[in-house]
Amino acid sequence: MKRIVLTGFRGTGKTEVGKVLAGRLNIPLLDTDAQVEAKTGRSIPSIFHEDGEERFRVMEREVIASLPPDNAVISTGGGAVIDPKNMEHLRRNSVMILLTADIDAIEQRLARSPRPPLTSLPLREEIAELLDRRRQNYYASADFCVDTSETTAQAAAEKVLHFLAFGISTEEQRTTAMQFFKTGRIPPLALKKLEQVLTGDDRDPQTRVMGVAGYPCAHSKSPALFNGLFERYGLNYYYTWFEDPEIDEIMRVARSIDAKGLSVTIPFKQDVMAYVDEVDEHAAQPIGAVNSVVFACGTAIGYNTDWLGVRKPLVHLKGAKAVLLGAGGVAAAAAYALVDLDMDVTILNRTPATAKALADRLGCKSADWDSFDSIKPDLVVNATPLGMEPDTRSPLKEEQIQSNMTIYDLVYTPPETPLIQAARKKGCSTILGTELFIHQAREQFYLNFGIDVPDSVIRELVA
Repeated sequence: MKRIVLTGFRGTGKTEVGKVLAGRLNIPLLDTDAQVEAKTGRSIPSIFHEDGEERFRVMEREVIASLPPDNAVISTGGGAVIDPKNMEHLRRNSVMILLTADIDAIEQRLARSPRPPLTSLPLREEIAELLDRRRQNYYASADFCVDTSETTAQAAAEKVLHFLAFGISTEEQRTTAMQFFKTGRIPPLALKKLEQVLTGDDRDPQTRVMGVAGYPCAHSKSPALFNGLFERYGLNYYYTWFEDPEIDEIMRVARSIDAKGLSVTIPFKQDVMAYVDEVDEHAAQPIGAVNSVVFACGTAIGYNTDWLGVRKPLVHLKGAKAVLLGAGGVAAAAAYALVDLDMDVTILNRTPATAKALADRLGCKSADWDSFDSIKPDLVVNATPLGMEPDTRSPLKEEQIQSNMTIYDLVYTPPETPLIQAARKKGCSTILGTELFIHQAREQFYLNFGIDVPDSVIRELVA
């Protein structure tokens, strides 16, 4: 059977719940802390005291990499999930259970613990700080969540066994969701696979769903990429299209089937913020747009990874004079990235007031669309939908493009837009929208699963 991996902060009951699960399933329990102690012949407090946390993490990584691939319950140390390599090993062909507890319960349990402190703070403050610092990592480790604050190890283990056998969503919820999906433009073979995942007679209740949310979004390459990554890293997930004109309906369906996450695209990057429980600091202000929603432990958190996707290919142009075309959700992320690179940024939009509002928010400049020629930028970033199929017009006239410019078109369908084609004809340096897609998708995958995928792997799957 698949490995069951228990994650969570110290004091959430991983070892005790693991013992019950191992006994019920008649498979061994492997505690990574105990494995480190057995390998070194030293206690964890001794390793921390004499060698420090960094050396302990190296030992922990070695132990996790050597764990058996199946037929075991794995209890991990509280900080194991912060290491992407650990997550890569732990997640492969496993079901991961995040155990949580409130701060009062954790404090009470840790007061009896011999483990050394990880900060100079008093115990309760240390717990609060580390829980906050690791929260995203813990959520990335969660296929299912169990709160152990006011329950016994036996009761918590029963919840785990229930999730393994039945999942979270009900048959009625999954059937209703299939009616929703059938109204979208999911290709027939993909729809058949989704139907098997959600309502098939031999469905695996441990298989979870993710998707791209937009209208339209049938053109998105995300399903092919993410499903390729799931196969490569041994994750029991299926990625599909959530295509509907109403974001509230998409979010309702996603929550009802216990979706793991959503990649949010046009036109919902701003609207979706009203339907999540929390928004990451970058997405909240000054960007004001969300392109990734992570669901974990009953909470939906909105993030923006677009700005990182825009930023990474432009690091070598730090301090350049830039013109940003557009003022929508992806433009806000682009402006944030350009400002972060200390660029002299001017935003142009067909509606000048919209450009000014965004520029005021980001602390840069705006101007009328027709003023492009007088600015003479080093860099032009297209954040309008112009060039995206079926509207394959260029936002600039050919004579406006100069050979000394770098042109970055954030549109990636088609990969070579009319703007990119015209820029190459003029001898410009060009950056394709696939660069944005690759880098923001890498960040999305990390947010959802804690695995740091090399760019080369994503490029291989996107090609």
